[in-house]
Formats: sequence, C-alpha cells, structure tokens
Amino acid sequence: MSTTRREFIASTGKAAVAGGLFTLAENNTSDMAENKFIHHVYFWLKNPDSKEDKAKLVAGLKKLATVKTIKWFHIGQPADTNREVIDRSYAVSWCLMFDNDADQASYQTDPIHLKFIEECSSLWNKVVVYDSVDAK
Repeated sequence: MSTTRREFIASTGKAAVAGGLFTLAENNTSDMAENKFIHHVYFWLKNPDSKEDKAKLVAGLKKLATVKTIKWFHIGQPADTNREVIDRSYAVSWCLMFDNDADQASYQTDPIHLKFIEECSSLWNKVVVYDSVDAK
C-alpha cells in the first residue's frame, strides 16, 4: 500500500502529539514545586486607576526578582474570569517560589526587598500574603 505525503504527515503528526502528551504526563509540573515554599502576595493600589502607579509597582517587582533565593516568580494581574469564587479586586499579584522556608526568611530581610518596600509601599493601601508548603 502506498502512502501519500499528506497521509504520512497526518499520521506522524498524530504520533508526535501522542508522544508529547505522554512526555507531559511523565514530567508532571507539580514535581517542580515539590517541597518548595510558595509566597503569593496581592497588592491593592491606593490609586487603582493609575497606570503609572501600576507600572511603577511592576517595575519595582522586576527589580525585586533579582533576590538570589528566589527560584521562580510571576508578576500577574487579575485574569478576565468571572465566577462567584474569584476575587479580581487586587491590582497586581507577585508569586514566588523558594527552595525552603529559610530562603523565604532570608528574602524578607534582603536589602533588595527592603529597598522595594521603601520605594513602593506608598503605592498600595492593602497587601495580602498567602504562604504555603506541601500538604502532608
């Protein structure tokens, strides 16, 4: 039986997708966060409609991301999702991953973190922090 080029591409594409899904299942991303310390901060701006204030806060967080004990970070804003359980009232979120509690504690007293607070705390009127570790 002869295979056309289109049939060959279609069948190899399906095989590649199947192989990729298998690889994703094997490399579960939850392993990346195993035994890590997650520090998630939510900021409410004093001037929530100020694009300048938001930009200044985001720029400050980007500088803060240079702290050596941070293993991973994400700077976010509310997603365009609307369900009863979703709180979209914050302006910016700052999610960090540390190897352990000691690294997170070191971050709290790092001069870069203290400088961030000094330079940016005038921008917000509320901050909420959620720290988490693996459930046992």
